Amino acid sequence: QVQLVESGGGSVQAGGSLRLSCAATAHTYRRATLAWFRQAPGKEREGLAAVYTAGGNTYYSDSVKGRFTIAQDNAKNTIYLLMSSLKPEDTGVYYCAAAYGWAARRFAGDEYPYWGQGTQVTVSS
Repeated sequence: QVQLVESGGGSVQAGGSLRLSCAATAHTYRRATLAWFRQAPGKEREGLAAVYTAGGNTYYSDSVKGRFTIAQDNAKNTIYLLMSSLKPEDTGVYYCAAAYGWAARRFAGDEYPYWGQGTQVTVSS
């Protein structure tokens, strides 16, 4: 059974930092593309960062490049989203998503059949 469990959301002031976690089942984690998406109020879901767990290749959207880091802990079957220099426009529900193998369209939501429940991030000015 595929399971993704996110944690670590919360409220922070602009300029602050947060760390999100996504724990996956071992079968899901191995040789998979794991990604973070954001659903901001009134906006379409946006892909932010992705990692191919077998190779460690990481990718970022332009909106978060240089501020967010996607990291992996293979021993814990967990990925993280380390967010710094947060802005009010980073507010939204953050989702972890998984696809077996390499997701060629890494920021396309329909590439990912498995999703976590989401965690709220609120950045105040």
